[in-house]
Parts: sequence; C-alpha cells; structure tokens
Amino acid sequence: MSFGWDPHLLVELGLLGLAFVLSLAVGVERSRKQKNAGLRTHVLVGLGSAIFTLISAYGFEGVLGPEVAVDPSRIAAQVVSGIGFLGAGVIFVRNNAVSGLTSAATIWVVAAIGMACGANMPLLAIAGTGLHLLTVGPLSRLRDRVRPEPERLRVTLQYEADRGALREVLAAAERRGLPATLLGAARIHGEADMRATLEFAEAEPGSRSELIDAIARLDGVRSVVVQGFSEDD
Repeated sequence: MSFGWDPHLLVELGLLGLAFVLSLAVGVERSRKQKNAGLRTHVLVGLGSAIFTLISAYGFEGVLGPEVAVDPSRIAAQVVSGIGFLGAGVIFVRNNAVSGLTSAATIWVVAAIGMACGANMPLLAIAGTGLHLLTVGPLSRLRDRVRPEPERLRVTLQYEADRGALREVLAAAERRGLPATLLGAARIHGEADMRATLEFAEAEPGSRSELIDAIARLDGVRSVVVQGFSEDD
C-alpha cells in the first residue's frame, strides 16, 4: 500500500469543499424556515453524495487493468436510491394533510449538488444551488401573488407527559373544525414535560384565538407559543 502524493488529491479536496459550501447554503435556508431537515442534514447529505461520487470516479484507479472494468455510474445510482429512503423519512401524513414534501425535494436536490461536485462539474453544482435558492425564495413569493395558499397556524406546546394532554389538544381542535397536524414531539431534557409542534388548518382569526385560549386552559398544558403561519413545507 502506497501513501505517496496523489495528483488528484487537491482536486478532490477542492470539490469536497465546494460541496460543503453549497450544501451549507441550502441548509441555512431550510434552518431559517425552521424545517425538520435543517442545516446539518443537508450538509451531511451533500458531503456524503460528493464523497461517494469521488470514490466512484477516482477510488478504483489502482485496480484498473486489461481484465478489470469499472462502471463509475454504479455508485452514483445507489446514492440516488439511498436518498429516496432518506427523503421519505421527512414526509408526514396526518389527517389527510401532507407536510415535508419540499424538505424531501430539497434533500434530493442537495444530493444532486454533491454528486455534481464529486463528478468534477462545479459550474453545474453552483447553478443548481442558485436555482434552488431562487425557487424557494423569490419564486415562492411570486407563487403567493399568483395563487395565495391558505395559511396554517403553527404553535408549540409544552405539556405534562403521560397525562393525555396532547390527545385532548387534538380533540379540542377537531371539535372546532381545525384538524391539527403533529409535526414533532420530544421530551424536554431534564424535565418531565414534553414539547410538541402542531399545525392547524386554515380558519378565521376569531376561531384561531378561541382555539389557542381553549388549549391553554386544558389540564396538563403548561404553555402555548404561537410560532406564526406556514404556507410551505
């Protein structure tokens, strides 16, 4: 085994660094919108895709010979398949409402950006990143002007664990015709309480206020924080 200078090393490190920067740019945008798949997820997906593609392109040069054929596209194809499973993990269906589609698509795009970097196609990777940011930024605002989508109220609850408080919250929303989508729930570290993020369907402002007041009065609910309104997942 030789550890001598590899003429491709600087190129590989540069492409890996570019994948990191571009994936970071996408991850920052997702984190600012407080999506479940945020900065770390996107950076890791981009880096992993770039590394796998670099291995596919340069990792088997030492075994090439007259009787050895290497297909660089095989690893890339497996990366695409793996990203499909990862993207499916951020899609949630609750009460016939689907959330997380945009986050799943963004993970898919970041994988493609990382693969483009690994395949030594930096301009394509940069263009893809720019077009992604254009799509989730200015084009989203243009879409809202052309076809405004219903706003969905998003709140964060803190409640006592093991008392059925979350079930009561969902039931209260259902009775008022505001079905809720549970986006995530986790135990607060070092405490006996839980924290959950819920998203409620479109309703009149008065109905929203009434629902928030009703939730805050439920036994076991410690706090209700309105995060704002969401139109894109």
